[in-house]
Parts: sequence; C-alpha cells; structure tokens
Amino acid sequence: MASNQASLLLQKQLRDLCRNPVDGFSAGLVDETNVFEWSVSIIGPPDTLYEGGFFSAIMSFPPNYPVSPPTVRFTSEVWHPNVYPDGKVCISILHPPGDDPNGYELASERWSPVHTVESIVLSIISMLSSPNDESPANVEAAKEWRENRNEFRKKVARCVRQSQEML
Repeated sequence: MASNQASLLLQKQLRDLCRNPVDGFSAGLVDETNVFEWSVSIIGPPDTLYEGGFFSAIMSFPPNYPVSPPTVRFTSEVWHPNVYPDGKVCISILHPPGDDPNGYELASERWSPVHTVESIVLSIISMLSSPNDESPANVEAAKEWRENRNEFRKKVARCVRQSQEML
C-alpha cells in the first residue's frame, strides 16, 4: 500500500515539475515503467566554481517515500566535499528523519516528508554554491577546499569541462 501512495505522489511531483520547470535543473524518469528512479540534470549555479557544468544524477526513491528520503548519486564526476567519491550526495535533508546519532545535525535539518524533488534539488544546487566541510563525505575534497583552493578550483574546472563534453 505504501509504495502505491509513494508512486502516486511521485507521479504528481513529476507532473508539477513538467508544468512548472525550475531554473537550474530538469528531471524525468530513467525508465517510463519505474516512477521510483529519476534522472536529474543539474546546471552548475551561476557565480560558483560549477558554473557552466551539466551534471547528471540518479534519484532513487524508497517504497515508503515520503516517510524516508531518496538517495541521490551523481553519474557525472563532481569534486565536492559533500559528494562521496562514488557520486552519492551527502546533505542533511537526505539523512533519515529524527535525531542524528553522531550529533552533527538537528532533527529539523534532516529529512522530513514535506520535502519534494524540487526542494531536494534546490538543496543540492545550494550545496554546490557553498560546500560544508565540517562533516565531509569526500575528505580529500574538503581538505583541498580548506588548504589548497587553487588545486580544488582546477579539479572542479576539469569536472565542469567533462560534463560539457558529455552533452
């Protein structure tokens, strides 16, 4: 029953995004028969190191969405403190609801069923604009962000170039 409700909600969110596109990203289904796997394209935000990039990601929704958050994994290379080397995005709103067992985040910063695909992607765009190097997913990228900004910039510029070549 839960997955049927999740399916209906995801279909509605996809319809809403198609009717009212949001600047900076587009979304669609990976496969028309599976509403739980979305293909998302994020345009690197203006005035950031990621400007001009076209980054692809897969958003995978659990059967009990929106009770539990989806996972988001970049399929394009993204050098960023909050993106694991395998492309998985690590931001607070994608963490399970409730108190953080590690004590880094407030429950109010974590997943809540009020979030939509739009609010998730807008949070990812915001993450690209301002990395959080306090609890990094990619320790090397965070260290470089803090200690060697020029080298960090070079790696991001390479990711942006690669993303443009994939078009």
